[in-house]
Amino acid sequence: MIAYIKGKVIDNFDGGVVLENNGIGYEILCSAEALNRLSANGEGGVYTYMQVREDGVSLFGFDTKDEKTMFLKLISVSGIGPKIGIGILSGMKVCDLATAIATSDVKTLSKIKGLGKKSAERIILELRESVSAGEIKDVKKSEPLEVVFSRDDEDAMVALMGLGFSGTQAKNAVKYAQEMGAKTIEQTISFALQSLNK
Repeated sequence: MIAYIKGKVIDNFDGGVVLENNGIGYEILCSAEALNRLSANGEGGVYTYMQVREDGVSLFGFDTKDEKTMFLKLISVSGIGPKIGIGILSGMKVCDLATAIATSDVKTLSKIKGLGKKSAERIILELRESVSAGEIKDVKKSEPLEVVFSRDDEDAMVALMGLGFSGTQAKNAVKYAQEMGAKTIEQTISFALQSLNK
């Protein structure tokens, strides 16, 4: 398994680069972050995932370990292959993607090119438990979330969205409940509804 490649960019193509390492050119389909960095610098390294199928071998490149970890989770979802997975990562930063999954924000996920509502719902259903609030905080320490939501907070947001409020409304309302000192999920929902019904 090829896990990491570093070299010089000798060619660009739609969605990827050819990276030369020790005289061998590796064709790599890259996430937007990795592609932008490699194209700008003309060289560099990427974490990689190698897909082996009967009709060939493909390499996918990622800017960070966090991107690769999220990619592996995405392709574990039924109906999400590597090309769709890399497309999702190119449509949203890892931190934002993790937040959307953990908060069941179907609307935000559905905005990603090539990802329909049903696929977005499936991703949330299958990955929500594996994308924790702590993981979201650690995805990119350079871009921490202002508020870290607990599992109860996330459940409260889901309940609020079930009542017809948007993901953003639910998130802001739960943040308000935190500021009001809510300790239980019942208190969180109560304070949140007070905020939304003002």
